[in-house]
Amino acid sequence: MASSLLRLRLCHSTGVAISHLHTSSRASAKQHYKMLVLGGGSGGICMSARMKRMLGADNVAVVEPSEVHYYQPIWTLVGAGAKTAASSARPTASVMPSGVKWVKSKVQEIHPDKNTVLVDDGTEISYEYLIVALGLQLHYEKIKGLPEAFEHPKIGSNYSIQTVEKTWKALQNFKEGNAVFTFPNTPVKCAGAPQKIMYLSDAYLRKTGKRAKANVIYNTSLPVLFGIKKYADTLWDIVKSRNLQVNLRQNLIEVRPDKQEAVFENLDKPGEIKVFEYEMLHVTPPMGPSLVVKDSPLADENGWLDLNKETLQHNKYPNVFGIGDCTNLPTAKTGAAVAAQSAILNRTISKLLKKQKPDKKYDGYTSCPLVTSYNTVVLAEFDYNGQPLETFPINQAKERRLMYYMKADVMPHLYWHGLLRGLWGGPGPYRKLLHLGMK
Repeated sequence: MASSLLRLRLCHSTGVAISHLHTSSRASAKQHYKMLVLGGGSGGICMSARMKRMLGADNVAVVEPSEVHYYQPIWTLVGAGAKTAASSARPTASVMPSGVKWVKSKVQEIHPDKNTVLVDDGTEISYEYLIVALGLQLHYEKIKGLPEAFEHPKIGSNYSIQTVEKTWKALQNFKEGNAVFTFPNTPVKCAGAPQKIMYLSDAYLRKTGKRAKANVIYNTSLPVLFGIKKYADTLWDIVKSRNLQVNLRQNLIEVRPDKQEAVFENLDKPGEIKVFEYEMLHVTPPMGPSLVVKDSPLADENGWLDLNKETLQHNKYPNVFGIGDCTNLPTAKTGAAVAAQSAILNRTISKLLKKQKPDKKYDGYTSCPLVTSYNTVVLAEFDYNGQPLETFPINQAKERRLMYYMKADVMPHLYWHGLLRGLWGGPGPYRKLLHLGMK
């Protein structure tokens, strides 16, 4: 368990979470690649597949230490018992594009002024072009009592493979009292996930006859339930109809597992503390930029990869690009955003290699399938300006069974067989799905 807690302290979201022993050779001596990709998560694997087609496999390398790749969006359903953790995992070797060099090491330093990257076995790798896809960092340790509190029952988190099944166990073992769900005072990936598990838990407690003895409480640091009003209005209606308690501007600062207490601060009244007893606690951890990016010249003032928000090219280093959660793009950090960004980034690099100007602009498209029960989803899609950018010719702010089916069964298939192979994506990934369904 101690080793698991250590991994939790170091956990990041490159789409992978556990590193195992392997026999493949690590990087040795100095290496050079035309295109070097940092990170083997969704963005890194997708772009390496695209770059293989553009440049040839011998010219592309991916730096990724982990042997297992995870489809993280399904962890919401794993935490509610609707999917298994095993269904989210595949060997990294099975998703790495064939022929592309897989450097099984961890990135230690990035030196864009020298066009080099240092990995943890001391090897220096030089590049002509660099794609950074290192995800973000989870910071359970910034909450007093964590991650050690995960050794106790009744507490889980859908944001880590080490703790997602603990959420399901806590839900199954719920008897009576408070079920508390949190949202931190930092940027997060998949900002809908902290409340999705609340709706699913409410549905499970109703299904098992325990809801009458439960107080379902969502404590969020945000001043709103959801950032896009069209969808927030629907969610507020659901909250009221199901008797869920939402407390805004409440930030989790401590967990006391021996007393089953969660301590929150009121962000609008500094110093004001409120203690909630819990029978079940779901923690969404504080998150921050990749430490490697943060400590490099590639970072902006907040530590995120500093990109042109339309072309995904670095603002200072023209041979550096980025995708996904590690970037400072002012849009929600989701898998759908990666799918949209991948097509734009592919086009940007293609044009620059031909000494031409990029001609496609990323509009900030992102999507959040807001799971509201075991068979319904509100499909939120929007752009940089927070304007709905919807795929289907229906009101997507309504709960729909079809959208749940897409979330639970269709999207995982498209992820493994489409996105990771660089075959699926674009300004509106669901729009492409709709077009495919019409053929």
